[in-house]
Amino acid sequence: MADYDVIVIGGGPGGYVCAIRCAQLGLKTACVEGRGTLGGTCLNVGCIPSKAMLHASEMYHEAHAHFDEMGLKGAKPTVDLPQMLTYKQSSVDSNTKGIEFLFKKNKVDWLQGWGKIAGNGQVQVGDETHTAKNIVIATGSASATLKGVEVDEERVVTSTGALELKEVPKRMVVIGAGVIGLEMGSVYQRLGAEVTVIEFLDQITPGMDGEIQKTFQRMLKKQGFNFLMGSAVQGVEKLKTKLKVTYKKRKDDSEATIDADVVLLATGRTPYTEGLGLAEAGVEMTDRGQVKTDAHLATNVKGIWAIGDVVTGPMLAHKAEDEGMAVAERIAGQAGHVNYGVIPSVIYTAPEVATVGKTEEQLKEEGRAYKVGKFPFMGNARAKSHFAGDGFVKLLADKDTDRILGAHIIGPMAGDLIHEICVGMEFGAAAEDIARTCHAHPTFSEAVREAALACGDGAIHA
Repeated sequence: MADYDVIVIGGGPGGYVCAIRCAQLGLKTACVEGRGTLGGTCLNVGCIPSKAMLHASEMYHEAHAHFDEMGLKGAKPTVDLPQMLTYKQSSVDSNTKGIEFLFKKNKVDWLQGWGKIAGNGQVQVGDETHTAKNIVIATGSASATLKGVEVDEERVVTSTGALELKEVPKRMVVIGAGVIGLEMGSVYQRLGAEVTVIEFLDQITPGMDGEIQKTFQRMLKKQGFNFLMGSAVQGVEKLKTKLKVTYKKRKDDSEATIDADVVLLATGRTPYTEGLGLAEAGVEMTDRGQVKTDAHLATNVKGIWAIGDVVTGPMLAHKAEDEGMAVAERIAGQAGHVNYGVIPSVIYTAPEVATVGKTEEQLKEEGRAYKVGKFPFMGNARAKSHFAGDGFVKLLADKDTDRILGAHIIGPMAGDLIHEICVGMEFGAAAEDIARTCHAHPTFSEAVREAALACGDGAIHA
């Protein structure tokens, strides 16, 4: 008899959700996690602490930018970074302790330590070996490295170190114009740092809708961001009082330097599979270092599954969670499934950026006939009263059937507004379905309905 029906290796969003779902379905389950707390990168040094810092810095900015205009008088707040970090950590602690409670509630065993596949249906944790009918690999990802950039998590940092800086730097250089770089750059820009982003490509947020990219970069420039696009960082030299970043411009191969107090390396993440014993177990890998799976997230080795950042697809916590639930249901004999066409992506800057489904560029490349419905937040009464009139909602629908193909939002509460479209797409909704649904007034969500109306006869307030 095996010790467990399922052992999940990794206690991040994918792993802990998979473990809880397995237990709910009547499977005896354990989760292996070597970190001192559950929740993985996301809850400990990623999604949650960064959102706490973003919220705090946004409140600080609001107090300086709009309080006088709203009739809120008094001394302007100053930044107490140690207290802000304490607040950030309290958010982390409450969430990680919450997962421990959920494990106990659902009778999931937490095997504390680093896991390794030690044979057929065997997982070694420390000096102990546990057996399971099924093993789920959910070990997540680590920050990508860059030649010539030596991370010390004090002056040259990844997102982990950026969440623990002892003071606000005067000058911060961010390497990479993706989600992590722009979010953490936003935190310190609002707190007073001069932020310069160096990006190899010619656009920020690679893969997003082109119109969103241009609008977003323009807004960030207006906020004070500096951008060096089409530039490849060659190295970071650590001097006594500063850092010297050398970069090469792609258009003419010329080199230049820029000084910084802190450099944030945010060039993406790579699957974390080191020490798992995958090669010895015969698990096939892709040429990009990911675990190779079939359409149901099963590996080539019977009884071994993989989810989240270690497999193909966007490295997003909610994608990992969906895959975790799907695998749990497959193991339990149900028809677990993930709709990869309806996975939203959100950037939690101010304004927020959210997207789901196809971009215009993708539709053009596919040769698909489509129509666009747009509505600016400047036409939304709630947004204007909140000093949040910048941005727009953009809806893409099939030209003939009106079926929603994608949505792209830049503006207030974009990360929440996108889910109306996600639900609609999951049910195969047409833009007209959104347009004919009554939306409360005054809400930001009315902008979504107006964009849907714009796919038909036209928006009312534009």
